[in-house]
Amino acid sequence: MLDSHNLRTVKGMYIGGNWVAGQGSFDDINPSDGSLYARIPDGGRAEARMAIEAAQAAFPAWSSLMFQERAHYMLKIAEIWEKRSAEFVAAAQAEGGGWFGKGMFEAGYVPEVFRAAAGVLYGSIGEVLPSEHGKFSTAVRYPMGVISVISPWNMPGILTARGFAFPLAAGNTIVLKPSEDTPYAGGLFFAEVLEEAGLPKGVFNVITCSRERVQDMGDEMIENPLVKGVSFTGSTPVGRQIAAKAGAHLKKCCVELGGKDSLIVLEDADMDRATSAASFGSFMHQGQICMSVEKVLVQDSVYADFLRQFVARASKLKTGDTKDKANVIGPLINERQVARVRHQIEDALAKGAKAVLGGRIWDRYVEPTILTHVTPDMDVWRDETFGPVAIVVPFKTDAEAIAMNNDTEYGLSAGIITRNEERALRMARQLETGMCHINCSSINDEPHVPFGGSKASGLGRHGGKWSLETFTETRWITLDRGHRPYPQVF
Repeated sequence: MLDSHNLRTVKGMYIGGNWVAGQGSFDDINPSDGSLYARIPDGGRAEARMAIEAAQAAFPAWSSLMFQERAHYMLKIAEIWEKRSAEFVAAAQAEGGGWFGKGMFEAGYVPEVFRAAAGVLYGSIGEVLPSEHGKFSTAVRYPMGVISVISPWNMPGILTARGFAFPLAAGNTIVLKPSEDTPYAGGLFFAEVLEEAGLPKGVFNVITCSRERVQDMGDEMIENPLVKGVSFTGSTPVGRQIAAKAGAHLKKCCVELGGKDSLIVLEDADMDRATSAASFGSFMHQGQICMSVEKVLVQDSVYADFLRQFVARASKLKTGDTKDKANVIGPLINERQVARVRHQIEDALAKGAKAVLGGRIWDRYVEPTILTHVTPDMDVWRDETFGPVAIVVPFKTDAEAIAMNNDTEYGLSAGIITRNEERALRMARQLETGMCHINCSSINDEPHVPFGGSKASGLGRHGGKWSLETFTETRWITLDRGHRPYPQVF
């Protein structure tokens, strides 16, 4: 039910340093209770074009600033974000249905993204190369221009900040479109923070639209000739479309997509660590994280012991409206996600799987669910779930576990729990994933690391110097000091 009381006040879209109304508005719904959180400006191609042109106009001056000046802006953003972090947590809970603890984690993480972006600016921006003719030969990185950033709803603070902080610090200008499910926490809140930090007009822009206009706005953000790069975090089907369109226009893109991540529990694992990693990895934020644990692969000799302890641990998680801080498992973001998870559970049960925990669904809530007797013909085996569902499967040999992990189009992250680090490193080299974490969950991130996946989990890397590699151009510049000779005929 929609309740118009206590609506979040939204100033508008943020374009060229001004707050701009859209062509109308759309409802931003609290997924916990169906109430109206805010009315958000509904834009389209025209607003996207306006924002891109504002960003292009701001690019020469922003890219010409001394590196330390841009670094100081990044530090100022971090400082203001920390001051306003409680506002973000409240928005992430109400708009995204997140648990209070998850909001606090994001709120603490985001400032570190901007500090890491500031720090990267004090590192190398190129190198000196040998030259055949005694030239002073350099390879130097330069900012590209306008970067389009399309961010997701599941971690609206972290994944938005990571998408634009490093390109912005490098001297690019930004047009951000947050998800229509979290347009404030993932977009307009950032606009308020960066405006307060005093960024020059047009350097950072935020545009919003309803689901019905996503195609138009997104196409303009990719196809507009002023846009030089695209940063996207979201689902693999949408990421494929964005990467294809960017490729058709010969534009750089970094797309971080879905996953079907495994936690591999070996026979010598510490059971407390293993079950804790499985519970956190599977059920943090209702499993709505790209690197959530969706497959728990357990060596057969410890399978029964692990399953008993995993079920006991997960059964303590409470599900409900996250206004109550005791409820760790909140709602799924929308009805489409609920339908997806419901289908996978029902398909698995119909084909012989057993729910040893959970399985109950009401409104947008799905209880933590653990499935056993899962086989490769079930949709839950290969397709991303993006919900609080974990499958637990026994294996005999390391080679079998590796094959099970790799039996999917995805390849984002993985975890291995064992006391034998040498064995785990040997396995990690054979896992088809962009990341692997030994004695930890597949859910791991730090601002300065190369974050990204292989196969259908993405192209490129976010974070630290790897973001700079993606969103700068490398130019070869020489000074001829050796008087390179030309053929006499000329």
